[in-house]
This record gives sequence, C-alpha cells and structure tokens, in this order.
Amino acid sequence: MLNVNTTSKLIAIALLMGSSAIATAADFSQLGTTLTPLGAEKKGNAAGTIPEWTGGITKPPAGFDRKVDIIDPYADDKIILTINAANMEQHKDKLAPGQMEMMKRYPTYKMNVYPTRRSAAFRPQVYEAIKAEAPLIKLADGGNGVLNIKKSTVPFPIPTTGIEVIWNHIFRDLGGSIIRYSADFPVQTNGTYTVGKRIERISFASTMSDAEPNRLLYFQNEITAPANAAGEVALVHEPIDQVKETRSAWLYNPGQRRVLRAPELAYDSPGIGADGLRTNDDLNGFNGAPDRYNWKLLGKKEMYVAYNNFKMVSRKLKYTDIVKKDHINPDVARYELHRVWVVEATLKPGKSHIYSKRVFFIDEDTWAILHGDQYDGRGGLWRVREIFGTPAYEVPTFGGSGEVLYDLQSRRYLVNALTNEEKPIEFGQKFTLGDFSPSSLRRSGR
Repeated sequence: MLNVNTTSKLIAIALLMGSSAIATAADFSQLGTTLTPLGAEKKGNAAGTIPEWTGGITKPPAGFDRKVDIIDPYADDKIILTINAANMEQHKDKLAPGQMEMMKRYPTYKMNVYPTRRSAAFRPQVYEAIKAEAPLIKLADGGNGVLNIKKSTVPFPIPTTGIEVIWNHIFRDLGGSIIRYSADFPVQTNGTYTVGKRIERISFASTMSDAEPNRLLYFQNEITAPANAAGEVALVHEPIDQVKETRSAWLYNPGQRRVLRAPELAYDSPGIGADGLRTNDDLNGFNGAPDRYNWKLLGKKEMYVAYNNFKMVSRKLKYTDIVKKDHINPDVARYELHRVWVVEATLKPGKSHIYSKRVFFIDEDTWAILHGDQYDGRGGLWRVREIFGTPAYEVPTFGGSGEVLYDLQSRRYLVNALTNEEKPIEFGQKFTLGDFSPSSLRRSGR
C-alpha cells in the first residue's frame, strides 16, 4: 500500500514534469483574455494533447430533451489509449497514486482515454460576477470563510494558496438551484448491494430573494429507498463565513415524527445511506468547513481524469450495466487529459478526522474535484474518490454523472448519484427560505 511519503514524491515528480507555475500576483485583467472567465489557462499545452478553450458547449444539441435522454456530442470519438496495470508505469506522471493502486489491486480496472474536449461552459452572468467581485474578495481569519462575496461562484479565480482553490470548489456553479433524483449503491466484496434512493434539493443563497445573511447554500436530502430508511430527511444551512457561525443541520426521523438538531451532519461522521463508506464531508469530493486541515497548493499538472461522461448518464444504461463487482464497469467511463490543480490537506495538530491526509485533483476549467486520494491515521492510502464530470449544456453548467469511492481496506466501494433510471434533474427551480425551514422537513418526510 502507498504511504504518505511515497505519494508526496510521486506528486512532486509529476508536478516538476508537467506543471504550470502558480500565479504570484492577481492580475484580473487576464480573465477572459489569456485566462478563461473562471481563471483557467486558455491556451492548450505544448504537445497539442490539451486544446485551447474556445468557449465550451453553450447550448444543447438539436433535438435534446433530458426527459428522453442525454445526447452525447462526442459519441463518435474513439479510444486513443487504454491504461491498465501492464502499462501504467509509462503514464505515471499523468496519473494519481489512487488510480495506479486500483490497477495494481484489480486486474480488470482500466482507464479508456479519449481525445480531450474542453467542453465546460457557464452562463454569462456567472462570468460577469466572477470578474466584478474578484478584486474585492478576501479570506476570513484563518481561511475558514470568504468575505465580500455576493454573486461570484469563483471567489479566487487566480489562486495562490490551497485554501483558495478549495473555496473555489465549494462555491462553484451548479446551475443556481437544482432538484436531483439519484441512486446510491454500497457494493460489498461479493458484488451485492442494496439500492438507496434520494431526492436532493440545493439552492445557492445568491439565487434567492429572502436568503439569510452569511449563507452560501441550502441543502435538503430526502431518502426514498430502501423502505426501512424512506422518509428520513436531512436539512443543512451552509454559512459563507464559518468563523462567524458553523453549519446548521436538522434531521427528520419518520419513526419518531420529530425534527431534531443534527450537528453531527458534518466532518467525518458517517454519511447517510453510505454503509460506513463515506463521511459527510466526502460528498461532491469535499464539502463543509475546511478548518481541521492545513491546505497546501502543490501546483498544477496534466492528468487523466473522468470527463465528458455523457455515456455514463445515458438512459440507455441500466444500473446493472454500471455497477459491477470490485469497481464500476470501466467501459462506460471516459477519461481525458486535463490540467488540474493539486491540493494537499493534512490534519492539523489537535484536530480529529478519520483521514490524516487528503490530496485533491481539481479541474482548472470548472474548479470541480475530479479525483481524491485519502489516507488513514498511519499514512496509508485508504480511499480513492472518482467523480465523473459532465457538462449540463442546457443551462450551461458542469456537474457529474456519478461519484465512486473505493475503500481499499475493506475491498468494498460506494457509488453515489447515478440518475439513469430516475426522474431527470431539474435546473432553475425558484426556492424560498420557507422551503428549507426545519418545519418543511415534516412535509417532505410525509
């Protein structure tokens, strides 16, 4: 098993071989010129394997109807490379330690690499708010909050520290507000699982007319399956400045018909419906307060990451086509070469968390975490996180076709947020504060 020292050396070598320099001064005039409106390098790489960003996909293909199916604009692309245990050493400068460890442990695990498509695009108002607010925004004391932000979804488009990159991930645009119907699969060592289903309602405070002060977003998670958990609802009010106040959370228990405060819905407490395979702050790569870790920006590198996974979200696939023994079906996943920021989080002295160290690989075009390697208290690689990034071109924004977290110690894994057999995601729902009040939990649970 890889340990912390080995991993740090591998990442350092990769960064030296393929990284871009970390900016030392914030020249915001670069946004929309030499940099994309979100702060990524507009140009391609010297080898021509990463193209120039030219605006991404800003509208859906003709005939698109999400209620019918997704349309893959890159369906004709061919695999240009397959990486597996036999040839991974040739490509290790563009792989994460967790990806290589999966190949070593599971002979059937592989990565099918396709041509790189810089498809990420967002709404004009997203770009405008980022550029307008960037000169005014700063970190709160200790980096545990963001000050002077109103509408921006990328507070630090030209970051110089790891905590700034993480805040960009936390604030990133998801389309303003969404209702997502999805399924989760805690997969046992023999390949069996019990399907969990949920309805998530997420609204960023910047899209609401009556949001409370110091609010980033409101989140409600309603369990609809299995039967013994159906009706349980969690509610979170997420603050912007977490120095001023911590996350507020409530839980509705349908058996007791009571709404209770739930301060445990944070950090490393077990995630609901995850069979012990996910912490609360694992969801979406990382969420919540960053105060238990020291965040170090290691730089930027070229890396093979899951991207443009239109095939994985297609309604032509059943869940049994995706969820397999040991790992998901590698032939439904698409990987591409992209530039990613590398951020290392190490647990602060005196703080507690089941992960002593976490290394995140964050897409420069979207600020979404696409891969994470997470280490136990002894420094051994424990859990490997993959997020299958995919544009939602009808908005446009960038989300995911699902998330997977592999537990190397128990040899189990968790698949989150598959939507193939569920109602389609809904963007642009107008929420009010009343939709996220503790009293609303009883109505949702019933």
